[in-house]
Amino acid sequence: MNVTFVLVHSPSVGPSTWTPVARALERRGYAAVVPDLTEVARRGSPYWPRVVEAVRAAAPETPIVLVPHSNAGFFVPVIKEGLGDRVVACVFADAALPPRDGLVRAAQEEFLPFLRELADDDGVLPRWTDWWSDDDVAALLPDPRVRAVVVEDQPRLPLGYYTDPVPVPAGWDEVRCAYLWYGPPYDKIAEEAQGRGWPVLRTPGQHLQQVVDPEGVTDALLKLSRKS
Repeated sequence: MNVTFVLVHSPSVGPSTWTPVARALERRGYAAVVPDLTEVARRGSPYWPRVVEAVRAAAPETPIVLVPHSNAGFFVPVIKEGLGDRVVACVFADAALPPRDGLVRAAQEEFLPFLRELADDDGVLPRWTDWWSDDDVAALLPDPRVRAVVVEDQPRLPLGYYTDPVPVPAGWDEVRCAYLWYGPPYDKIAEEAQGRGWPVLRTPGQHLQQVVDPEGVTDALLKLSRKS
């Protein structure tokens, strides 16, 4: 079966966080697309329908393996509903894990005070990499040229993106689901995925490991999607 890997970046960052893996997949003969989600907050709340629209616009009419990173994981249920039966697998890469149904938000309650402190008077946050120190960002992205691309690629999101509820349609996880994790704090989420009976694999690294080691992450995605 010929599948397309749809690599879904966190709306907190940009498509460049998945582009190296898309190229690695293509070098190995697999189709891959990276939908651009940097405009999903331009027209205000609700934000999740525009995430779905952007992915649907980019996704071809082929069987699809959805691969979300970071808080893009919360949108997998509505993306899957939007794409229908084309989705044959979901591989979460150091990503948030949605509940089985109900509602979810892109930030946990305990993280919101930190975000509120960062927001300007219009309720708009700095770029994601500006939340952290230069040393922290350099540790995530050691190559200065790669770091510059990722930093430039980011949108500024409103605080409401992180507080607006996202629906979670029941039955979204009836397809094959798997979990790839790089390191803390996603080890706890990997344990939850394992508790759901999903295959779990670790590629040691930090939260943007797919940018730092695209070949290693590609190896893991292929294993978890049963494509190698």
